[in-house]
This record gives sequence, C-alpha cells and structure tokens, in this order.
Amino acid sequence: MEFQDEAFVLSARSHGDTGAVVELLTEQHGRRAAYVAGGASRRMKPFLQPGAKVLADFRSRTSDQLGSARLEPMGEGPAALFDDPLALTGLSAAAAVAGGALPEREPFPGAFYAFEALMNAFAVPEIWPAIFVRFEAGLLESLGFGLDLSRCAATGDTDELIWVSPRTGRAVSRKAGEPYADKLLRLPPFLLGAQAGLDDGDVRDGLALTGHFLEAHIFHALNKPLPAARFWMIDKLQEAQRL
Repeated sequence: MEFQDEAFVLSARSHGDTGAVVELLTEQHGRRAAYVAGGASRRMKPFLQPGAKVLADFRSRTSDQLGSARLEPMGEGPAALFDDPLALTGLSAAAAVAGGALPEREPFPGAFYAFEALMNAFAVPEIWPAIFVRFEAGLLESLGFGLDLSRCAATGDTDELIWVSPRTGRAVSRKAGEPYADKLLRLPPFLLGAQAGLDDGDVRDGLALTGHFLEAHIFHALNKPLPAARFWMIDKLQEAQRL
C-alpha cells in the first residue's frame, strides 16, 4: 500500500547504523510506524523530534507490515519552543499520551486536529495547559469514552455542574452531588464553555479528570501505566505555579 499524508512525529528511535523507526500521527491514516532511511543522521534528527510536522510518503507491502516513509518537514515545528522548557515538557507529554492511547492503523482525524491545535497553543504560555486538558478530553471522545458534560446525570439539570462521576463520566450538579462530594471528580468550568475563565486549581482538576478516564478506560486495558512524561509535565507545571 502507498499513501501520502500530513503527520506529526510522536517518537523516533535509531534502527541500524543510519536509519530510524518513526512513529507518526497522520491526518487520515491514524498512528503509523515507519522506517526512515537516514533518520539517524545529523541532518534528519531535527525533523524527527516529537511535534515536528511532516509530509509523509508511506509505502509497505501489506497493510499490517512495518513500512518505510520519506519525510519532508513542514513549518518550524518544535524548534519554535526551544526557549520554553515548560512547553517542551507539555509537547513530550502530548506525544506520549497520543502514542500510548491511539491504536495503530486506525484513522482518527479528530485526534490529529486536536494535536495540531495544541501545537499552536504551546506558543501562548497562559493557555496551553488548559488546551492540553481539552486535547486529552478530545482523545477520550475519539476513542469512544467521551465525557458527557451536558446535564446532571441524576437530575437532568444544566445549572451548577461542578462534578463528574468517576464511574460514568457524566456531569453532576452541586445539589445532587453534595452528599457524595468526596467520591466525585471536580469539573473545571473551562470544560463547559470557552467563555469561562481559569481559576487556580482548574488545570490541576482538569488533568486529574482526564487522567482518571485515560487510565481507567484506555491504559489499564492495555496493561500499561499513564506515560511518565505526563507526570513529569504535571510536576513542572506545579513548580511553575501553573496548576
């Protein structure tokens, strides 16, 4: 099979003396691994960093075989973030979460567009942590485990939705949830609408929310933990007082 598609690099590892196996999140063909000849060279390495956008010409004998790819860089990519170590930790975490959560060879264009939006947001330090939470919520939705934040699971009310059930992923109102507050997950207002501002603790609560469902529904089923890069990002956000 052969195709050409835009893609983001998720990871790359050396293979042989000069090549590399590169994991890509493509726009129309999902997560794909491919051998890139010359990928270990000094010239190619800058284009194989997580978050680099490329145009990939992919070839393989069969659909389930490791193929090969020729990559052409598109735009500045992660080089634009080299002066922002915190954004780079977020980028590494996003690539690790996407690479660990998305199955191979299944198209998830929504995940590609969410990753692209997050890449653009990394240029704005004040907002990207919240966009990261939205990115993870979008991954959950793409994989069939989307949160239902439209109305209270118990009463059907749409007002004062401040919690989420850790079992069902559905919103819970203040009135209905008060007796069970210690068992529920906090719902940060920014997940309910773009108009809501960010208060202290909102990003922390958002990451706890999406992390719970990523772990419960996806990573646990794959018998692996949440990526270490995600915990590293949270630690760095905590140190920078951005949670």
